[in-house]
Amino acid sequence: MTDNRIDPPFIAAELPMLYSWLDWHRETLAVKCAGLSEEQLRLRSVPPSTLSLLGLLRHLAEVERYWFRNILNGEDVPSLYCTEQDPDGDFNLLDSCSAEEALAQWRAEIDIARGLYTGLPLDVVAKQQRRGEDVSLHWILIHMIEEYARHNGHADMIREQIDGVTGE
Repeated sequence: MTDNRIDPPFIAAELPMLYSWLDWHRETLAVKCAGLSEEQLRLRSVPPSTLSLLGLLRHLAEVERYWFRNILNGEDVPSLYCTEQDPDGDFNLLDSCSAEEALAQWRAEIDIARGLYTGLPLDVVAKQQRRGEDVSLHWILIHMIEEYARHNGHADMIREQIDGVTGE
């Protein structure tokens, strides 16, 4: 299994520390998906949950897009996979996408996000509010680390059920 993660530093200023942890968690998801077939990535291996590794990739592309493009940058980009008919389309509507496309879309959203937040101070206020409240980049970065950490736990269980592979 390919592991391109770079361990976060033990000592660093807060902004580089947050960037490092977010990147480490992003790459952890990639590690959990590495070396699996299209069918394995689609497998919902922890019933009754509908989670799959492919669904997690799609979900986290949605999350990157929402928080960095829509909230932080004030864009109005539509959802990639979710619809009014199926708000969980990122997890549910897997028949019409390939794993390669989903991985590329996820990586593209990460690249766009990095381009939007790099160079901004932690206390910058996002251009859009969330639930009627102002949100800082600091809050968004911590939330994204939490989002990835939670879903990487899901990915770990899914992967273990698929082929027995475990790891951090």
